[in-house]
Amino acid sequence: MTKAQLFSMLADKTGMSKKQAKAAVEGFVDVVTMSLKKGEAVTITGFGKFSVGHLKARKQVVPKTDKVVNVPARNVPRFKAGKQLREAVK
Repeated sequence: MTKAQLFSMLADKTGMSKKQAKAAVEGFVDVVTMSLKKGEAVTITGFGKFSVGHLKARKQVVPKTDKVVNVPARNVPRFKAGKQLREAVK
């Protein structure tokens, strides 16, 4: 599903205009992104939890050249599906 399809489906489901649906989805994404940047988790009961994971610095081998490179530590976004979402997808 593309973003445009998501906007259309949300507009049809809620009775919003496509413009309002686009603003709602983009607003949601912005709020989740801001919270994750601050290191805060976002939990939507029944849907899931967005959180920040931490990857340690490590050494990695580049298969093509067999060269060892250092990969710095970094934060990555994580998502854990809630029980209702897992059950719906089964």
